Amino acid sequence: MDSQQEHAQSPSLDDCLKLLKGERDEQRLAGLLLVTKFCKGDDVASLRKVYEAVGIQFLDRLLRTGMGKGTISGNGANNRDAYLQLSVTVLAAFCRVPEIASSEDMVLKIPVILEIMSKSSSPVLEECYEFLYLVTLSSEDGAIMLYEYGGMKLLASQMCALPDGSHMMELAMKMVQSMLSKLSQGSITDDGLSDLPMVVGPIARQFAVLHNELKFEALHLLSYIFSSKYSQLLPDALRVMAGNNWPDYMRVGIVAILQNRVAPAEKLHALILAESMVSIVGESWLIGQSNVPDLQDPMPADRCLLLVLESSRVEVDVMLNELAYLKYEASKNSSTTTEAILVKQQNVAVAFSLIERIIKLISAMAGEGGELIGESTFMKVLNGLNETINVVLEYLKDAKEHGQNKGNDLLASVRVVGSYLAETPDACKDKVRELLGYMLSIEANDESSPFYSICFLLPMLCQITMKIEGCKALISSGGYKAVAECLIKLIGPSCYTVEDDSCIFLACDTMMNLLLKKGEVQFSMDESTVVDLLMTLGYWTEDANDPSILTMASSICALLLDYTSEEALLNHPNFGSSSLDHLARLIARSLTFSEQGMSDAVRGESGLLEIVSSGFSRWAHRFPRISEAVKRIS
Repeated sequence: MDSQQEHAQSPSLDDCLKLLKGERDEQRLAGLLLVTKFCKGDDVASLRKVYEAVGIQFLDRLLRTGMGKGTISGNGANNRDAYLQLSVTVLAAFCRVPEIASSEDMVLKIPVILEIMSKSSSPVLEECYEFLYLVTLSSEDGAIMLYEYGGMKLLASQMCALPDGSHMMELAMKMVQSMLSKLSQGSITDDGLSDLPMVVGPIARQFAVLHNELKFEALHLLSYIFSSKYSQLLPDALRVMAGNNWPDYMRVGIVAILQNRVAPAEKLHALILAESMVSIVGESWLIGQSNVPDLQDPMPADRCLLLVLESSRVEVDVMLNELAYLKYEASKNSSTTTEAILVKQQNVAVAFSLIERIIKLISAMAGEGGELIGESTFMKVLNGLNETINVVLEYLKDAKEHGQNKGNDLLASVRVVGSYLAETPDACKDKVRELLGYMLSIEANDESSPFYSICFLLPMLCQITMKIEGCKALISSGGYKAVAECLIKLIGPSCYTVEDDSCIFLACDTMMNLLLKKGEVQFSMDESTVVDLLMTLGYWTEDANDPSILTMASSICALLLDYTSEEALLNHPNFGSSSLDHLARLIARSLTFSEQGMSDAVRGESGLLEIVSSGFSRWAHRFPRISEAVKRIS
């Protein structure tokens, strides 16, 4: 039976090929019409024969005639729509053959197809999508050509009107993916700043409203966009997009993924999107009420927050366990192991970032006393955070026991612990005290000595050293030296870069807390640390005019000078006469504040000025050059 059908079809194909090779346009048109009736899309061999028979020149003329730019012999002017339909349909069919789709002839037709698509009432829109998709799939040049001729912008404008879940929507999403995956950074011009964000809204809608495989295609594409090198093009443009409820669509889609049984990899994609959303829109996005009229069953305002927290906690738990195994138990020096460690470090970084954002959100809500979430939700979040911080501390303890203190994953762990302890400094007290010295010693992969780990813990250290118990914990761990070294790096000649100046004042406050309680905790600072701090504080304030800087620095110096004398300082190999002059000017300038009429700024620092004045009265006799400077300026 099959052989009979094949025999019956063969003459038809031969007849078709004869017509296509004819000299007259009418013959070729008849041949093309026959092609559309019996040539199946997956019949690659027949499509190749037909393409070779008809020739690209005739197809070009047919296409141009359909666009009203050329002529086909016969009644061409009256059949333009039919010619356009025929030419684009046949071109799309030919492109199912990969070598035809990737040919220069097809790539060069992309601008023409885009022009056809731009007509609002084009009858061959779906065939145009088919053609563009197949060419960009087969050719890197095709993807670049599509982008350079405004394909991203055209797709974005049309995707908004395409039916949800339609074949054209699927092809449009795949073309966006193809352009992004094949374009190099240098290929994207300034137009990308306006084009790329335009596709986010339509894709986000598919992510929210669909419940089939295309939902996951949208998830993967959005995850790719927001985690790719092109993500820097998005934030500013997305924030100002008017009348676009894409953040609500994103929330609905993310919640659907996180609350259903899907593969862990899909949940990770959803967490990547959630992290991008809070980075762009802010932490309040986690508790926003979705305003999507065409979606039923509006979800509670706290559902997204709870799901993101729980999924992030699971990710942290799983990834840290797997990291510990790979680092301490799996076979060493394996490229596979090294690659697996890097991937898991990247994954846990996403979860850590979300947990930090949730800590920030909860802190802001507690400070405002708002009722954005109920008391029970608030307690669920706090309990969940506390449990996860304990997991992270256990990971750090494991690293300590294995003699590891260098690694970006360890530094990220300290950062998330520091963020939590900044809000609840007495949480996990026993574990924190046990690991304090170790956490202050952790370095990033590219650090030569600890710095950022100390910065991350400064908010907590500043708070706990307000009490005797906290001072003792910092001193017994040797952490006071780490804080002193961090302060020296922040304000000294090396001037390490941080996001803001708060680290400087937190380090100053922590040192001040220790020095003010030195008698109660029997704290004696070693000579080297005293000298380094005095030199650095004098250097920092030499050109400073801010009263808060001058009074903070001089009050710390006043307490440090209790430990030494002018003679001892000048005998120290690292302390020169110029350093003593810097100190003398600093103390003298601060003492004149209290003698002159105080400005509001200086009046706010009166407590620190009292520390300077009291200190000067204690040790002035041991520092004749400082005393002389005070007399001269008084």
